[in-house]
Amino acid sequence: MAVTVETLEKLERKITLTLPVGSIQSEVDVRLKRLARTVKMDGFRPGKVPMNVVAQRYGYSVHYEVMNDKVGEAFSTAANEAKLRVAGQPRISEKEGAPEGDLVFDAIFEVYPDVKIADLSLAEIEKVSADVSDAAIDKTIDILRKQRRTFAQRAADAPAQDGDRATIDFEGKIDGETFAGGKAEDYQFLIGDGQMLKEFEEAVRGMKSGDSKTFPLNFPVDYHGKDVAGKQADFLVTVKKLEAAHLPEVNEALAKSLGIAEGTVEGLRADIKKNLEREVKFRLLARNKNAVMDALVANAELDLPKSSVQSEVDRMIEGARADLKQRGIKDADKAPIPEEVFRPQAEKRVRLGLVVAELVRSNNLQAKPEQLKSHIEELAASYEKPQDVVRWYLSDNRRMAEVEAVVIENNVTDFVLSKAKVNEKTVSFDELMAQN
Repeated sequence: MAVTVETLEKLERKITLTLPVGSIQSEVDVRLKRLARTVKMDGFRPGKVPMNVVAQRYGYSVHYEVMNDKVGEAFSTAANEAKLRVAGQPRISEKEGAPEGDLVFDAIFEVYPDVKIADLSLAEIEKVSADVSDAAIDKTIDILRKQRRTFAQRAADAPAQDGDRATIDFEGKIDGETFAGGKAEDYQFLIGDGQMLKEFEEAVRGMKSGDSKTFPLNFPVDYHGKDVAGKQADFLVTVKKLEAAHLPEVNEALAKSLGIAEGTVEGLRADIKKNLEREVKFRLLARNKNAVMDALVANAELDLPKSSVQSEVDRMIEGARADLKQRGIKDADKAPIPEEVFRPQAEKRVRLGLVVAELVRSNNLQAKPEQLKSHIEELAASYEKPQDVVRWYLSDNRRMAEVEAVVIENNVTDFVLSKAKVNEKTVSFDELMAQN
């Protein structure tokens, strides 16, 4: 039987479903008989409850269940027959005035759109590259040395300087009144590390142990403490102790302490370079992938299924509530979160997902088994026991699905870059690492 599909607007469609009342009632009877064999009711032995009693107690719920199943089956059959790719769940309502012996329903739903991707050879994409320089390795070694620094008390007449650890008492007042967070005793901070506001550091720099000073401090307008943001405070600070930092030498002892088996500086530098190159590779891949995805969306034409966007909005709100709950926010599941905050991002995600899916389908860019294996091994390479990490991925279908999604995105990235006009650009290691 041919299925008539009515187009309502853009992606919205309507199918009319007709179900014979007799087929529904016969299925209800079958299920009630099956239920009667096991149902337990006071005054009757199991399996001996009369059918009229079973029907009286369970007839409505079984009828509702059968109706749902039959309508669902009819819709699925009709959609398959019409070769429709249904997006989301249909809205089904019963029609009045149906012929005797039939039940008629309208099913209103959305279909996935046809995605038209423009000629990718006309798309321009900036592809960045970066190298791990000796300076980047030196900088990483300095960070590792700072993590292992020790402190020794400075002489009483030595002025505070960058790198020193200062122990201070301070009290701040605004219009002569103290404020929350404006007072502390035996507070430690590293001068020049940016832990304190610039004006505070400048005031302490040059002071000696035992010195006290009063100085004005202007809180930035965007300061995290809203009660004091944009205001001027007067601070009294007393330096109680100054300690000079001592960084370990770059030698075999440092290399061994960092787990380099042969304990050489050359081995340390090689290990750092290997780790930095892995990080650079993933960051370049992420940045170039974003550029490709932006170009794909810009060169695609499609309508968005409202149901898919709404599902993505709901998923994002659920994620936001879970995040609030994890941060200990009370009644996070009831927190008012307006949908419109997430709608633009949800629309972008749905659009990108549909475009990528079409490109993968039409160009056979699915993840191959050897690609999955290679990607997992690369992820595991930076761990102490790579094989344990590989097994961890392989043992969980959800984790494997995440890996598959990444590999497919990589395939799409490579495919688009092979077709588009690519503008190569070299960026510095620092510029690449500064990006989130």
